[in-house]
Amino acid sequence: MQSLVNIHNTLQEQTLSTIRRELMDDINWDDRIIGIKGFRGVGKTTFLLNVVKERYLNDKSCLYVNLNNFYFTKRKIVSFVDEFYKTGGKTLVFDQIHKYPEWASELRTCYDNFPELKIIFSASPVLRVLEGNNELIDIAKIYHLEGLSFREYLNYQSNLNFRRYSLQEILTNHISIAQEIVQEVKPLAYFNDYLKDGFYPYFLDNKGFYSETLLKHINLALEIDVTYLNQIDLQYLPKLRKLLQIIASQVPFSPNVSKLSADVQTSRATIMNYLRYMKNARIINMLFSNGNEDEIKKPDLVYLHNTNLMYAIDEVNINSKTLRKTFFYNQVGYKNRIKSSEKADFKVNDHIHFSVGGKYTLPAENGCFAAADMIEIGKGDVIPLWLFGFLY
Repeated sequence: MQSLVNIHNTLQEQTLSTIRRELMDDINWDDRIIGIKGFRGVGKTTFLLNVVKERYLNDKSCLYVNLNNFYFTKRKIVSFVDEFYKTGGKTLVFDQIHKYPEWASELRTCYDNFPELKIIFSASPVLRVLEGNNELIDIAKIYHLEGLSFREYLNYQSNLNFRRYSLQEILTNHISIAQEIVQEVKPLAYFNDYLKDGFYPYFLDNKGFYSETLLKHINLALEIDVTYLNQIDLQYLPKLRKLLQIIASQVPFSPNVSKLSADVQTSRATIMNYLRYMKNARIINMLFSNGNEDEIKKPDLVYLHNTNLMYAIDEVNINSKTLRKTFFYNQVGYKNRIKSSEKADFKVNDHIHFSVGGKYTLPAENGCFAAADMIEIGKGDVIPLWLFGFLY
């Protein structure tokens, strides 16, 4: 126990290169079991350490523990928590909960047996914390830590502090919002850099190795998050990697499942499972005509989850049209429902239709909107594309 306390104290004393994530303000900290899920390298560990520093600095009743520690190969979480609780512990911060075999049942036991204990944990985005999990479905609250929004990236790079806007605020007041922002900074001067290497916080430490770091995390996500956590034999990893390469080379990709199964040399059902696994791992986004409820069918289109992945996996095939649509889907889709549109490129929240394109893009028809690149300030129903990066 003391060695873990020493690690906790050392981490509190370190100065981290970090961006404060406003997800911290969205969480209901009164809940007793709180899970933070996110892609590898998106900053979950840093987020947890910032939670400790901001909310529990020098609080001896709080302890950060990485469950990757070999200590937990010989000791159960319940036994550890029992000792922690009896010595005055109140808040445990468990990093990488998926590294511990019986995490769900033991978290439930801790919840039931230690009524004043709070547990905050991080996990892979693939981990089924609530889905089909009777142990935690009624007690755990799950949040997703997404990569940096364009707003967060711009705030860091310009040393400014622009606030978030709701989608309705942008639709209604985009001209005045954009005018206020442009008076302080030129957002388009930062936009292309963000599309290439601004979504993940790797640039804080070593921007020169950004693509290499991202590729490493993509491969780890395929090797561990997708295969191990979905109980797929590692021998099938090359098929997953080939499928991802095919998608990246053709995004937005309209899947022909029969052709894909022949190219990847696996069954149609397996292709559909692989697509779903990669979506859950935050590697791809899938666009359906009826939203996520249609996922048993093949998607209309497949996008990579964000533009940085496009540069890391297949930079040769990138074009501005695809970059714009991938950016829009990624930034708007984090907190809104996105479907394919019979009128335009996307339908948001079941009724708002958007065309996404260059500076001369117009709405598909009256009552629709356009997200136009390379404009600072919009007009009417034409909104600057970059401004959709201010939604979170």
